Amino acid sequence: MEKKTFTKKDVAKHIRVRTKGGCKMRIYECEKYMDEIFGAMLDLLMDEEADRVRIEIRNFGVFEVKNSKAKPQARNPKTNEVIYVPARKKVHFKAGKVLKEYLSKPREV
Repeated sequence: MEKKTFTKKDVAKHIRVRTKGGCKMRIYECEKYMDEIFGAMLDLLMDEEADRVRIEIRNFGVFEVKNSKAKPQARNPKTNEVIYVPARKKVHFKAGKVLKEYLSKPREV
């Protein structure tokens, strides 16, 4: 089964459809606001003190910066060579209650 990929423009179109009754925004205006929201989130996650940053969006989920440990004996799968992977920071997403409940429902195939 092939995955369906949604772009920023697709999300902006969806926002426009959802808000059609209340506000009449153009797609490029929706994209502009999305850029600002994601830009603000990037700024927060890339902060100097990022290892203590947690962005919580109720009913959606939590974005959190976590430290990963160094791996002194990792293996390159192509060459089978043993390599050292240094410690780094990574972003972790934890789904919120509504999303988690939806995803945990059994599906018929």
